[in-house]
Amino acid sequence: MKRKGRPATKQAELKEGFYIELKTKGSNTPVKIRRDSMEEVDLAIEQYGKNKAVTYLGQVKGGKWMDGKNKGKKTI
Repeated sequence: MKRKGRPATKQAELKEGFYIELKTKGSNTPVKIRRDSMEEVDLAIEQYGKNKAVTYLGQVKGGKWMDGKNKGKKTI
């Protein structure tokens, strides 16, 4: 089924919060998950770490990465 309407011209920005990336072992497509606090990120890493490869991406604040591997870059 085709989508109706005009496609978006501006890419969506990431919401403020802490981001982790999950990959199923043997898969190439990651999933980004946002949490509000670092404590919640630690719990998610502990929960998902048993079955998936987990990577901490960093904190997004004001449309920029505050820490992590993308520190100082804009979110797109």
